[in-house]
Amino acid sequence: MPAKTSDRTKDEAEIRGVIDAWARALRRKDADAVVAQHAPDFVHFSLAPPLVTVPDTANLEAWFATWDGPIGYELHDLRITVGTDVAFSTSLNRMTGTKTDGAKPDLWFRHTLGFRKLGGAWKIAHEHESVPFYMDGSVRAAVDLEP
Repeated sequence: MPAKTSDRTKDEAEIRGVIDAWARALRRKDADAVVAQHAPDFVHFSLAPPLVTVPDTANLEAWFATWDGPIGYELHDLRITVGTDVAFSTSLNRMTGTKTDGAKPDLWFRHTLGFRKLGGAWKIAHEHESVPFYMDGSVRAAVDLEP
């Protein structure tokens, strides 16, 4: 049975709250707060190898330690589609900052989050990040693209 419009509006607002809390935690490098937004069976298709990761607090803290200061993280063109107990969002995201080795990444990428309603609360069940690649035979990641 499809969700009523008022339920979808409420659910969309709750999902936006989850996304906002997750992004704030990422920016300030708070691994516990990031993981708090995840479903127990969370799966991540990250930009970095391997093909599938299941980030936990320790892995996130190790990655956060490679950044000097906060992480710049922007979501653009956020769209949320809500069902009764599952939902997904899509956006174009930008990550910036300074790495501990002095590198200053400025990367745009595609981002999809999958959500499940568990015990009445929306949780992130799946995260997928990607960049296109040049199909000219080089198979180079197209990290120079901007919207």
